[in-house]
Amino acid sequence: MGEVDPAFVLEPEHRPKLSITEAKSIPVIDLSPVVNSSGDGDTKAAAAVVREIGKACEEWGFFQVINHGIPLEKREKAFAASADFFAQSLEEKRKVKRDESLSCGYYDTELTKNVRDWKEVFDFQLQDPTIVYASPDPDDKKVIQWNNQWPQNPPHFREACEEYSREVEKLSFRLTELIALSLGLPAKRLNEHFNDQTSFLRLNHYPPCPFPELALGVGRHKDGGALTVVAEDQVGGLEVKRKSDGEWVRIKPTPNAYIINVGDTMQVWSNERYQSVEHRAMVNSEKERFSIPFFFHPAHYTVVKPLEELIDEQNPPKYKPFSWGKFLAHRKLTNYKKLNVENLQISQFRIQD
Repeated sequence: MGEVDPAFVLEPEHRPKLSITEAKSIPVIDLSPVVNSSGDGDTKAAAAVVREIGKACEEWGFFQVINHGIPLEKREKAFAASADFFAQSLEEKRKVKRDESLSCGYYDTELTKNVRDWKEVFDFQLQDPTIVYASPDPDDKKVIQWNNQWPQNPPHFREACEEYSREVEKLSFRLTELIALSLGLPAKRLNEHFNDQTSFLRLNHYPPCPFPELALGVGRHKDGGALTVVAEDQVGGLEVKRKSDGEWVRIKPTPNAYIINVGDTMQVWSNERYQSVEHRAMVNSEKERFSIPFFFHPAHYTVVKPLEELIDEQNPPKYKPFSWGKFLAHRKLTNYKKLNVENLQISQFRIQD
């Protein structure tokens, strides 16, 4: 990836602007009152955390958390394992390449010609195997299983990744419970949707790009799941589209923090009280960048719809129910082939006012 292939150069209207707002970045929330709590959820400090999270979800759809409870050594081992894996030869990495039948493993922009992202990636599912629908066809009830494929090298890679993923899963459940409380719901109201979760963890490597004004690490997009929990190095590059004015805001890395964003599924559950927002990743001309996002996804059989407790005559449902498994199958399939229909978005299930 030493040169910018013309196939991946962005059209002028989609190229990143170099003047990015850095002031008034996303909120940083200290979770220590919750993580260190003895179990009394009614303390003033814990209640303040819930309010902060609710405000951040409403105003930004993004926030950072510190004092989150994930051991630093496990995070560092995961980043080290990621760096060791991506430092290998392309031939070695492609021994575990993804394709249409193997949804987990390694890929880069050469393997997915329809993606204009300046990066390479390794994906693995939290649950192995993960059960999903076989097809986005609403009438197709068959299911298949996605299995992880692990490289032989580096030898410590799998252990470091799996240990780390279990820690991020714990944080994801904790955050989901805090978000439920911020909506006025019981803490564990949403937990049942993740009994057979389709969550996955991704290792991202963004090599230095010689022409950063012509390409993006990841183009503007929204995440489809409930939450995304991102660890990134100190190089930075993640930007969020501010809801208040549409300006792109660069997220300044906070050492050992996690960046959290609300996904489309949470937007539907909350009946748009909390909204998924666009974000993107920039490239760097001098430094490589690493990040590790965890995508917290419900079980494939989950029917996603506004929660009944949040619906009344003044606030009618804004979305029709839809199958998370079918939605996910459609998203995965478009990575490898051009479908006859546009990429599925939750806007297609929105009830028009």
